[in-house]
Amino acid sequence: MEPWLTPLYDAEGMRAVDRWAIQERGVPEAELMEAAGTALAEAVAGIAPQGPIRILCGKGNNGGDGLVAARHLSAMGFEVETLELFSGEMPDDLDALFSGSGAIVDAIFGTGFARAPREPAAAAIEAINRSGAPVVACDVASGVDASTGEIEGAAVEADLTVGFHAAKVGHWIAPGKWHTGELRVVPIGIPEGAPGEPAAGTIEPAVLSLAPARGPGSTKFSSGQVVVAGGSRGLTGAVQMASRAAIRAGAGYATVAVPADLEAIFEAAQPEVMSVGCPGGDGCLAPASLKVLLRSFERAAAGVLGPGMGRDPGSVELAREAVSAIEVPLVVDADGLNAFAGEAERLAARGAPTILTPHAGELGRLLGRSAEEISAHRLSSAREAARAAGAVVVLKDDDTIVTDGERVAVNTLSAPALATAGTGDVLSGVVAALLARGLEPFAAACAAVLAHARAGRDAAARIGAPESVIATDVIDSIPVGMVPSSHVE
Repeated sequence: MEPWLTPLYDAEGMRAVDRWAIQERGVPEAELMEAAGTALAEAVAGIAPQGPIRILCGKGNNGGDGLVAARHLSAMGFEVETLELFSGEMPDDLDALFSGSGAIVDAIFGTGFARAPREPAAAAIEAINRSGAPVVACDVASGVDASTGEIEGAAVEADLTVGFHAAKVGHWIAPGKWHTGELRVVPIGIPEGAPGEPAAGTIEPAVLSLAPARGPGSTKFSSGQVVVAGGSRGLTGAVQMASRAAIRAGAGYATVAVPADLEAIFEAAQPEVMSVGCPGGDGCLAPASLKVLLRSFERAAAGVLGPGMGRDPGSVELAREAVSAIEVPLVVDADGLNAFAGEAERLAARGAPTILTPHAGELGRLLGRSAEEISAHRLSSAREAARAAGAVVVLKDDDTIVTDGERVAVNTLSAPALATAGTGDVLSGVVAALLARGLEPFAAACAAVLAHARAGRDAAARIGAPESVIATDVIDSIPVGMVPSSHVE
């Protein structure tokens, strides 16, 4: 795994780690459970200064951890009630039982759970969520698939999750992310050096150090040219934001390839960016624009295609032709992606690296599914698209996923300020700049995603509220986002 990723495990990976610790390194299983239960009890005590505490325990190790926690909490002086969910002795009125609880501990299912909860677990989970009490989950919130973040039925809505040894994929990928609450990962005595590869990793600031710094001998050519192709009448801002973001992220210079009858708008708006007018369309790019558009990419180090392009049939045809003919690393975004709706495999014919930057709706169109289905299966959908298109996919959201179909990285830096129009165009420009500066596609995408989130956080701090941030504010904060040691964590 890349050194700038912090490991995330799936269920099988954690089982392998546990087996290795117990069978190969001789760590008694009881010691691991004792450490886990102790850490769980300490976390509960920290958020429930007054009892009573109700602990719901399942059958497996997760339930065992809950029983250990109950013993320690009792020793601390808390009033503790332990409920063994599958004992057949559960009370009928859980709402009444949970009323007035200082905290509820969810120790029903562990990391190996991957289905819809059945009764009586489903009813217990729903009662937990109705209780209004602080909820602490043991390792992973029950109902969440630790390997994917997917949820098939009821799932505990935890305020705090105490994860053991390492974070799990489901802690950070939605919808599981929204059921995790605060994540607190604690050691439980598993030695370092466990064999096997983690399933994914969280993106860390060290990735930003991969981008080469400018030196005395640097020129605009050595820093790389980015070409942004797109724009249509009423949608000129997207190209402007993508190209400006590329320069802010360190590209040596940027050129926009835009409809010829709109070129004057770009010339007036951005003196730092060059423009190429592509003839042939009426306020949009069209098949007749192809020759000029391709010529604009000849000296580029990387490009972006799609921002503001619109869905005119001629623009769709142009996008299909241009993507296959452009011979430099290319970010395909927005209407560039929509041009390939239901035909992701056509993108695999490209000879140069490709990065796709969809949100759930765009990925849904690419795969022929609804946005809701993509949101329910984010990891598998992103991987499927990456494999079909032969591309790196950046599935955008607060849990942005980057995958080439095998490697998986997840952004854990929340940036609510990015929930505004135009910030996706900004991200496309940052990705292209890092490609132009020489990063390989997966690393470029990961670095851009983290820098973009950090820029969003910095913009919110500077403006005063996430709700007041606009996309150009994020562009102005890109320099802060790009610095590994900046304050925005």
